[in-house]
Amino acid sequence: MWDLAWQTTKTRLSGFVGAFVAILCGTALVAGCGVLMESGLRAGVPTQRYADAAVVVGGGQTVAPPGTGALDGQQVAEQATVPVTLTGAITAVPGVRGVVAEQSFPATVVTADGRPLTGPEGGQSLGHNWDAAVLAPFSLRDGRAPVGADEVVLDADLASRSGVTVGQRVKIAVRSAPVEFRVSGIAAPKTGDGLTRQSALFFSPEKATELAGIPGQAHAIGVLAEPGVTPGDLAEKISAAVGDKVTVATGVERSTVEFLDVSQTRMLLMALAGSFGGFALLIAVFVVASTLALVINQRRREFALLRAIAATPQQIRKLIGAETMIVASVAGVLGSGLGVAVGFGLRNAFGAIGVIPPDFELAISPIPLVAALVLGLGTARLAAWSASRRPSSIRPVEALGEAAVERRELGRVRLIVGCALVVTGLAGSMVPIFVRGEAGLAASGSSALVIVIGLGVLGPKVVALMTRLVGPVLNRTSRISGYLAAANSQANSRRLAAAVTPVMLAVSFALTMFYSQTSAAAARQEETVESTTADYVLASGTGGLSPEVAEAARRVPGVSAATPVVRTEVLNTVQEQDKLRVERYAAQGLDGAQVRGNVDPGVVSGKITDLTGNTVAMSESEADWYEKKVGDEVEFFFGDGAPAKLRLVATYTREQAFGRYVLPAELARAHTGDRMDDAVLVRQQPDADAAAVTAALNELAVRYPGLAVTPGSAVAAPANGQQDAQFYVNLVAVGVILGYVVISVANTLVMSTAQRSREFALLRLIGTTKRQVVRMMRFEALATVGVAALLGTVVAGIPLMLLNLGLRGTPLPSGTVTVFGGVIAGAILLGLVSLGLATRVALRSKPIEAIGLRE
Repeated sequence: MWDLAWQTTKTRLSGFVGAFVAILCGTALVAGCGVLMESGLRAGVPTQRYADAAVVVGGGQTVAPPGTGALDGQQVAEQATVPVTLTGAITAVPGVRGVVAEQSFPATVVTADGRPLTGPEGGQSLGHNWDAAVLAPFSLRDGRAPVGADEVVLDADLASRSGVTVGQRVKIAVRSAPVEFRVSGIAAPKTGDGLTRQSALFFSPEKATELAGIPGQAHAIGVLAEPGVTPGDLAEKISAAVGDKVTVATGVERSTVEFLDVSQTRMLLMALAGSFGGFALLIAVFVVASTLALVINQRRREFALLRAIAATPQQIRKLIGAETMIVASVAGVLGSGLGVAVGFGLRNAFGAIGVIPPDFELAISPIPLVAALVLGLGTARLAAWSASRRPSSIRPVEALGEAAVERRELGRVRLIVGCALVVTGLAGSMVPIFVRGEAGLAASGSSALVIVIGLGVLGPKVVALMTRLVGPVLNRTSRISGYLAAANSQANSRRLAAAVTPVMLAVSFALTMFYSQTSAAAARQEETVESTTADYVLASGTGGLSPEVAEAARRVPGVSAATPVVRTEVLNTVQEQDKLRVERYAAQGLDGAQVRGNVDPGVVSGKITDLTGNTVAMSESEADWYEKKVGDEVEFFFGDGAPAKLRLVATYTREQAFGRYVLPAELARAHTGDRMDDAVLVRQQPDADAAAVTAALNELAVRYPGLAVTPGSAVAAPANGQQDAQFYVNLVAVGVILGYVVISVANTLVMSTAQRSREFALLRLIGTTKRQVVRMMRFEALATVGVAALLGTVVAGIPLMLLNLGLRGTPLPSGTVTVFGGVIAGAILLGLVSLGLATRVALRSKPIEAIGLRE
């Protein structure tokens, strides 16, 4: 069988080009996703502040309570801290040369002209205790270490940008109005003038502890090793000494303690690589199956003859499977190697849009490449099995008769499966009407995909129906070319379906991914504007706002309320059969005593003004899910992983604007990394002079550099980190997968057209001109992409309309219509160019020569 398969493959290489390209690109995508997933497990960025530390001990980086599945924990949303008391236990571990507890907090230099300086390229500017400088290590270039409470050491890059030297005084803001410090020294790391991700300021140990504001806690504990002691051995001993409630890191893992975005990136990479790779595999099955179906359909006579001379159905299936595996083996090996480049390309793309750090390194090993090869071969084998079912099931006595014309009917099982999938998808698209938030958004996207799969299964039937509608239009458009195009489309619905299905998938996928995210963002923004009744919004262009700003705004004459807003996330468990899963939810911190006149969360029970101390408010849907009522005790985890046990004081409806949990501002602030506010909402008194209040608020910007005052109507929706990241990930996914589909569809269209050279020759021999044939193919291309674009738009449109009805009360999706026009125009251009080029190539041969070519 393998010899026969090898011979048939060699003689039909052109017929397998489409399948080869589809498997090659699909395997490369899966391999690239595998590289990202492995990198999420064991890669990161080079550590900077802890470069000389053999081991770094930090707070717990994940929340995984007992009963949680191995992969069902969640990364903390805020920077976790570690108890300083652990330094004693670590010091006693054999092989430890030194232990330093490092404090880390936002500290911004303010220039003489009132301009706050961020870190390099807009990065962080952080203050630390001077004794932690040894961990990098930083060494003095000039001056001396800070001793007094008013002394500071700047890194050389920051000192240069601020224009100060040793002995001069500089203003520094640390969660307050800027305070003057004297520059006692200038330091630099081993290489360069500063760090690439952050600027560093060093204070005396006592002052740093005061400014950090977390008594008894530290950002991390750095451990220096004795000569000859390996970091791995030392880490094992330290883990035994400190227990499992903290993170003990060596090597590249140290960066996960140093940078919150690195620890979050690792979890994000595994999640998005898994979902992205799954999409790629699913689309690969579709594209490869469509391509193989087209190839096999063109070989109906060959398989009919084999059945007529007593070849068994199993032999036919084995032959098709063997041919496919030969092609897939070569394409899979090449695609796996190409996957490394795809992995780097995806990393660069995600880094460019801010989803992951641009300097995040990749881990490369043979494991994801081999896995991608196996999955690619499995995908090809599944597609071959699907495509071989029909030719292998023909009865020998009917074989040659069926080969003469294309079979129109679909099997009963296929009809039932296809209809069931379409109905399931339509039912799923109604979920956002009843369930809002991320669950409704996910259901909407999934339902569109299910409908596409269902229509793909019913492809020939659906295409036949559409061509019956399009046929009369083509007939009226052109008496000869239009008539021929309509007749071809109606007589070859299976061939047309092989081209329509992937184009429909691409159109639907692109529209659903883009407009579902823009609609969700619009819903958040609309609800935020509707629920915010403040007259002014105070925010900072350089980071968080000092907690002092809200108090200062309250003292402005004419101000009736100033509400601090702290945006964070919380984590809670969800019971799934016999295990727990941890989910992250958006949350806000508000001052219950100051919400009057500034926000309206849509309270349905309790009082939002009772939000003080150890209390919490929950969205109505969240409270119903956990069966909580006002007065009940609510348990969850703060963003930094600390457990919470708070009393429920109110429930509300506007969770898109406020998140699922609202905490007292002071409590929320205590569990964020910078312990600062994100905004302050200000309401003026009814009889106040608006101009005077505006002027007084603007004067606060002099005291707090970076502060901006905007009208309340300009309030922005709270950033939803997961949804924002998902939006950008989807943009990259759409681009990559559309590129894959475009290549595959172009191959399919070119291949199907190139095989029609005898048909074109016959048309020309009976009097049809070359120009009429070209016009006929142009009409066929328009019919193909027109049907695909229409079906893709309807498939995406139904879930999107229902999603917007559930989220925004209107069926019209939010977002620029340019994207829709671009997707449709791209589909039309793809069809015209692919079929046009292939037709012109097929028409080069003389008709009398082409009519004699074998099939």
